[in-house]
Amino acid sequence: MKINSMLRFAIMLFLTLSSFILPAQEFNCSVQVTSMQVEGTDKKIYETLQQAIYEFVNNRKWTNMAYKPEERIECTILITVSERSSSDMFKGKLNLVLQRPVFKTSYNTNILNYVDKDFDFNYIEFQNLDFIPETFTSNLTSVLAYYINIFLGLDADTYSKFGGTAYYEKAQAIVNTAQNAPEKGWKAYESQKNRYWLAENLQNAAYSGVREGLYDYHRLGLDIMSENMELGRSAITDCIELFRKVNRERPGLFLLQLMLDAKRDEIINIYSQAAPTDKVKVMAVLKEIDPANSAKYQKIMENK
Repeated sequence: MKINSMLRFAIMLFLTLSSFILPAQEFNCSVQVTSMQVEGTDKKIYETLQQAIYEFVNNRKWTNMAYKPEERIECTILITVSERSSSDMFKGKLNLVLQRPVFKTSYNTNILNYVDKDFDFNYIEFQNLDFIPETFTSNLTSVLAYYINIFLGLDADTYSKFGGTAYYEKAQAIVNTAQNAPEKGWKAYESQKNRYWLAENLQNAAYSGVREGLYDYHRLGLDIMSENMELGRSAITDCIELFRKVNRERPGLFLLQLMLDAKRDEIINIYSQAAPTDKVKVMAVLKEIDPANSAKYQKIMENK
């Protein structure tokens, strides 16, 4: 009887301790909701919304992978509400930032820094934010789940070549369920730069060089630069060459522009320390694929 009691106690203790060491969720996401442009004194709803989104993103399991706390994906979701047309109808924009740590450094690099200006949604204070895959329940949760899968895909692509495919397929499934939604951002004919086309670009084999470049840039480039600067920079040069091939296939591609927007300042810093011949070579490519920002790339030559 005494042995059974001790065994029972040991089992209960194990189960109790196990509840505190469950695998961490995937995201360490900072969420902020601002409403400075909206008139009215009822501001508490935006605090409630911010907390609800924070919990939706950070406390939900989005994959079957086990993440350690230090492995959680760093991102920021900033929602700027510009209009409240009724008690539960809002209009605004999303600023989305995805970052990744660089191996053996304290530096985090941007993978995505994008503003989605088509963000209309309904929200009733204290309502649960529900998301059911392959079902359009609300624009709020569908947009959030869509970008969560884009984040997962982009992050995975930087660690293994084409590692993000499964997540892009999930994002595409969300796009498909939203085709009858009244809110903008989901349909091909609305714009060449929206959620529909981002998912399409990421899955289109003709533009696979962008995804291949993501791997070269991060895993073969940034991750080894602390140990071998020239070898790492060479891999980033290969990435930029891949970007040029894609640009010649489809000038002004939405996905490529997003990658350049996230990386432009970083690329300038990386090549400011390069050999003169490398500077001239990479500047020619950058000006070809990103002509609107040619003047910015001239900074590469200023540091001699």
